[in-house]
Amino acid sequence: MATAYWEEVDKKEASGFWSAGHRPTLIAAFLYFDLAFMVWVLLGPLAPEISKTLHLLPAQKGLMVATPTLAGAILRVVNGLLVDRIGPKRSGAISQLIVIAGLLSAFALGVNSFAGTLALGVILGFAGASFAIALPLASRWYPPQHQGKAMGIAGMGNSGTVFAALFAPLLAKAFGWNAVLGLACIPLSIVFLLYLAMAKDAPNAPAPKGIVEYLQPLKQADAWLFMLFYAVTFGGFVGLSSSLPIYFTDRFGLTPVMAGYCTAACVFAGSLVRPIGGAVADAIGGVKTLTVVYLVAAAALAGVSGAPTVVTAMSFFVLGMLALGAGNGAVFQLVPQRFAKEIGVMTGLVGMAGGIGGFYLASSLGIAKQITGSFAPGFLIFAGLALVAVVVLTLVKQGWRSGWGATENGVRI
Repeated sequence: MATAYWEEVDKKEASGFWSAGHRPTLIAAFLYFDLAFMVWVLLGPLAPEISKTLHLLPAQKGLMVATPTLAGAILRVVNGLLVDRIGPKRSGAISQLIVIAGLLSAFALGVNSFAGTLALGVILGFAGASFAIALPLASRWYPPQHQGKAMGIAGMGNSGTVFAALFAPLLAKAFGWNAVLGLACIPLSIVFLLYLAMAKDAPNAPAPKGIVEYLQPLKQADAWLFMLFYAVTFGGFVGLSSSLPIYFTDRFGLTPVMAGYCTAACVFAGSLVRPIGGAVADAIGGVKTLTVVYLVAAAALAGVSGAPTVVTAMSFFVLGMLALGAGNGAVFQLVPQRFAKEIGVMTGLVGMAGGIGGFYLASSLGIAKQITGSFAPGFLIFAGLALVAVVVLTLVKQGWRSGWGATENGVRI
């Protein structure tokens, strides 16, 4: 069945990308990912109001917004296993129901303590774990030469962070921040119904394997390298998405609503270019694309550390987010080529590493602020990690190109 499917795909190649896969599933994956990301980072835009109500310290604020990121990272591995076992569509349906039920419970019962925010953060982690479901759901429908574009479009759902930054502070001002938790369930429920109607599992799904076999990729160095690379690109993106509302209010004294607008502008830049990053990687290779990404991101984060004004800081953040967003697409142009048969579990593992990177950045910014009175050390250390990624990529690229990369017909790495 799978062979016949790919033969049909080859016939459609002359018609281009949109005829090569299943468009309704690609759209459903994007919508699911978009709304999941919206609620995944919801505590970030609400953090200024929550911290006032609960009297949180800077380190507590950092940990609060970082907890959904860490929970999402761990749960991505679980979802990666689940996708290969029961399929991405069913896995996505289960995850969406858990998030909706969790938000409704938090809205009804209230969140009245720091521990309560951490518990809510764990529930929101199920939304962040959507990464390990939405991307395989879309990816399995597309051949290698279109992986960058397919994964980029599905992954552009990280634009949901823009909606959180734009609307959560406004709704919190009008109705209270606890009400936002209940209001978020309305669009989530609508997308859930669309997802059930539009999404379809691809016919070329790999056969289920034993639990031990799922972790076999970790025996290969390339798996760890991809995890490192994504910890920087996606970790930087989601870590900043969660932390910028706190940064703008604490550093420049902006109101939560204005901080939300500034955050939305920065996050939108990174979300917009993810599919572009995948397409560029398809054209010139993921290695070249990532090299540029890391250098630009390092320079931008270093610039942010000493930014004297809101305008200057936003300029550096937008530049950094553009680079990190493109890097997210570039990493997942490479992963399906190297681990095509293990794409489900590799999406979970690499996504987990990205979440851990985001947890580190968000929590370290809060710790740096509390200990030194400045966010600068947190930004500088992460800039250094981007430079480390450049060095590692430079060391391995020749081996990749002469090894597994040379076997991909016409596909550039």
